[in-house]
Amino acid sequence: MWNIRTILGVEKEIATATTLDRDLLWKSKRYGFSDRQIAFLRKSDEKKVRADRIAQHILPVFKTVDTCGAEFKAETPYYYSTYEIENESVRTDRKKVIILGGGPNRIGQGIEFDYCCVHGVMGLGEEGYEAIMINCNPETVSTDYDTTDKLYFEPLTLEDVLNICDLEKPVGVIVSFGGQTPLKLAKALEANGYGIMGTSTEGIDLAEDRKRFGALLDELKIACPAYGTASTVDDALAAAHRIGYPVLVRPSYVLGGRAMEICYSDEGLREYMGRAVNVSPNHPILIDSFLEDAFEFDVDALCDGKDVFIGGIMQHIEEAGIHSGDSTCVLPPYAVNAEQLHTLVTYTRQLALGLHAVGIVNIQYAMQKGVVYVLEVNPRASRTTPFVSKATGIPLAKIAAKLKVGRTLADLGVHGYPWAKQVSIKESVFPFPKFPQARHFLGPEMRSTGEVMGISDSFGVSFAKASTAAGTNLPIAGTLFVSVNDNDKQMRTINIVRAFLRLGFNVIATEGTSAFLTKNGIRNRPVLKASEGTLNIIDVIKNGWVQLIINTPLGQVSRQDEHAIGRTAYEYKVPFLTTLSAAASAAKSIEQLKTRKLGVLSIQEYHELARQGGAAARLETLEDCTRLVEYIKSFQL
Repeated sequence: MWNIRTILGVEKEIATATTLDRDLLWKSKRYGFSDRQIAFLRKSDEKKVRADRIAQHILPVFKTVDTCGAEFKAETPYYYSTYEIENESVRTDRKKVIILGGGPNRIGQGIEFDYCCVHGVMGLGEEGYEAIMINCNPETVSTDYDTTDKLYFEPLTLEDVLNICDLEKPVGVIVSFGGQTPLKLAKALEANGYGIMGTSTEGIDLAEDRKRFGALLDELKIACPAYGTASTVDDALAAAHRIGYPVLVRPSYVLGGRAMEICYSDEGLREYMGRAVNVSPNHPILIDSFLEDAFEFDVDALCDGKDVFIGGIMQHIEEAGIHSGDSTCVLPPYAVNAEQLHTLVTYTRQLALGLHAVGIVNIQYAMQKGVVYVLEVNPRASRTTPFVSKATGIPLAKIAAKLKVGRTLADLGVHGYPWAKQVSIKESVFPFPKFPQARHFLGPEMRSTGEVMGISDSFGVSFAKASTAAGTNLPIAGTLFVSVNDNDKQMRTINIVRAFLRLGFNVIATEGTSAFLTKNGIRNRPVLKASEGTLNIIDVIKNGWVQLIINTPLGQVSRQDEHAIGRTAYEYKVPFLTTLSAAASAAKSIEQLKTRKLGVLSIQEYHELARQGGAAARLETLEDCTRLVEYIKSFQL
């Protein structure tokens, strides 16, 4: 309590002092006040406080965390800043590059970006650079004492990063491996004289600024969903009326789909704007036409400014509207023709070169009724980078680091990789068992906290492996419970349920779904809803009479019944599928599980098999895409 009272006393001194003399400024820094806090208290700005502090030679020093406990000389120490006298961080004469990490793990930004940072360090080391990491997360590999040449365990704020840059004098800073957090610092670092390596701040802003990006798409004649931007409720309503409901709304410059929603009416949009303007107050709200019944694709690519390498094209199993971080991704794509694949490849090349990208680029697409639309371009590593790298054996982040220091794709011999007879599937892991009261249905806002990969020579086996790794063991027999919303009462649902009947499953369904199935000749038994008395679906699940659940949510929000079913399913470990795409994939997987045993190979063995028996090595022309699509058809399905 005394310490807090003392800090509050210093805060009052800063706010009320006639002038901020050297003694008070030194005292405030020793008590942990940032330049930005001081500027707020003095009704000044951070830039002026920083300039005054440097002019008075009030600078932090860096103290060593001795990784050997003083028993031996520490060859790989790391450092933290403090306002004392003696500096223990000694600058070397080697060429240096600073990599900014991702900061604290949170939904939307986690260990995937740390993977990219570590591989970036490896790439820089191979090119002869001293790699310096700035990160503040003890749960990462990038903050292991022996990963980098030098580690600064500091927050990813402009003040802290500039303090280290001023000491180390790097030839450049890499901001594209740590997700959105370091990307936001790019312009300010450049304004302070530190070059951004790889894609320029101009290219980053071009991808992030909706109006400028829209102009680039118009110039390249690339389709995108109708869009608008808004800073007020009236602006948002006007944009939504022009675009037409439903609309996908989200703040700009955020990660993980934070505060992203689908709005179906003026009322829903007004409510959203009341909450979302606080998420990214200095940037407008983005409003896009929501493409219903569309497939989504992720493409990871490398660009050296002149040439583009397609690292991987992933197709989402879930339809558009589920955040890409929560979707199940399949590599190579499983339902695309040669012309559509060639469009994805062509658009990726045009966009990467149009942004003058150097390093790694992630582009998200949607395909509706055969038309490919660009959703967004991320001029940085993405959460799919580790998955694609492991599936293909091409270390994308390591190569990207080398491109950022001047190497080219041709220099590095990167021109393609073997398309092996294997399917890799990324499945998301959710925290719902630990949070039983949470809503279990997926949407535009990311909710997963991890991911796993299944790999084999067939779609069904890979899906089964990924599901098992994510904690869902698909049953090969038993009873299937089906409850779908009115929009899903269509022939696709009939075909899926028939597939489960052929596999030997019994089917039960809630009243409306049961009537729909019966009308279409599907034998089933009705069961009461969760709110309809005893021996309802909740009781049936608890008694172990259901082995698999298909339950698609109703409308904009999950009703009480759906929430109760989802909570009970997770509690009793019953596989719970909330999209028709996932249900169709599960049926295909169970069909193969009935006739095949799961086998295991190391990732290195899969890569070796790819090198021995791969097909087309490069994706560029329509002929390349045609060969790949035919090759995929020969084994994937």
